[in-house]
Amino acid sequence: MNAKVEAFLTAEEEQEIVTAIIEAEKNTSGEIRVHIEATTQLDHFSRAQQVFHFLKMDNTKDENGVLLYVAVQDKRFVIYGDRGIDQAVPKGFWESTKEVIAQHFKRGAFKEGIVAGVLKAGEELQTHFPWHHGDVNELSDTISKG
Repeated sequence: MNAKVEAFLTAEEEQEIVTAIIEAEKNTSGEIRVHIEATTQLDHFSRAQQVFHFLKMDNTKDENGVLLYVAVQDKRFVIYGDRGIDQAVPKGFWESTKEVIAQHFKRGAFKEGIVAGVLKAGEELQTHFPWHHGDVNELSDTISKG
């Protein structure tokens, strides 16, 4: 485990992010995950795609998983949504979520950026993938690290 990744968020901050994921998923059948790593040799979109698959996020019933991928040292992040989301939402759908995260990250407020991004993503997803009685949480809400 890279020291930079460990130092990126405290245990309390990680818990706040997990709480935000649980909160965001209350109103949508969409599944949101956060993955943090130091750096990648790949372009960030390709790496997010790889992590998405590695975390088995492409196995949800409605293909509505969303990954917030953060490369700490690279100071880059990607919001990667599954096919079901891409087919259901308008072009530029993630722009407002990206903007919210970027504003916080520019100030060095990483935890706040991730929490705000997760809640915004949940809000945005609610329109296209509302939560239905009986929906099952298909993916873990914990933060994964590379």
